[in-house]
Amino acid sequence: MISIIGKTFKFLSVALVLTSVTAWGCAAVYFGDSKTEMVQVVMASVFGLSGLATLIGYINNRWRYRLMLGHLILFAGVMIWWLSIQPSNDRKWQPDVAELSYATFDGNYVTVHNIRNFEYRSEFDYRRSYYDKTYDLTKLEGVDLFAVYWMGPTIAHTIVSFHFGGEDYLAVSIEARKELNEDYSSIKGFFRQFELIYVVADERDLIGLRTHFRNDPPEDVYLYHLNPPKESLKPFFLDYMKKINELRETPGFYDTLLANCTNVIWLHSRVSPNHLPFSWKILVSGYLPEYLYESGRLDQSVSFNELQQRAHINLLARKIGLSPSFSHRIRSK
Repeated sequence: MISIIGKTFKFLSVALVLTSVTAWGCAAVYFGDSKTEMVQVVMASVFGLSGLATLIGYINNRWRYRLMLGHLILFAGVMIWWLSIQPSNDRKWQPDVAELSYATFDGNYVTVHNIRNFEYRSEFDYRRSYYDKTYDLTKLEGVDLFAVYWMGPTIAHTIVSFHFGGEDYLAVSIEARKELNEDYSSIKGFFRQFELIYVVADERDLIGLRTHFRNDPPEDVYLYHLNPPKESLKPFFLDYMKKINELRETPGFYDTLLANCTNVIWLHSRVSPNHLPFSWKILVSGYLPEYLYESGRLDQSVSFNELQQRAHINLLARKIGLSPSFSHRIRSK
């Protein structure tokens, strides 16, 4: 009896590993380098059939190790090819991510170039506009977090906005850089399908797009005022600017799990000695605001539920419109 249970457990373990490896390899070959062609469909099918044959052959001691060795060689070939795929800044990009921002430095003054400031008529109909602006790091006084939901409470897109006093805000959204006629897919995001981009923009652009024009599906936007130590603001901002410049020179891949809008923010925050400890709520990004609250990084004078209700800005944003005072007025509750 014990022997049967042991053999069954061993087979199930092998089957789980083999199925996972085969599924990953099929997806990697199928998606390819930002495109899917018939040859990739055929190759993915061949690799899938190899995995199935290996799983069936595992029952037969005579063929077990030959099939496993053959499938392992195929998988090694897939892995070597997949790792050879390189990111690029030279593709036919969608217009909203066609320009890369960058920063230049002069003491405490940082000039940010190509700040996006589109004028939208609808989500996909807009007038393109960019500007350059110089920021005084001595005036950097705060940082806010926008959490954007469109598919339930679990997943959110997070955007950081730096406050340089008065109505002077600079928002940065870490996103997958999409090519023309390319749609975002969380599954594709695991397979080197998207380059990483930091969209540096006016809040009327980044936030107004989401409160006014994204309707399929509609997006709920929440604004949270963070309270990091004052001395951590400058290193945090400069780390962002450093990465923005790096991506302009050396592109990198977006990754649904490892390099997305939320965990990259956490990586930047690590320049501060008292940064937020890692948590599963950083991976499951919809729970990041709750985790920030639990860690004392948000207003503690009210419950999180009440704070969350106050943070929801869609109705207010639509009421006030996209005026030049948009950033100030969405914070005027």
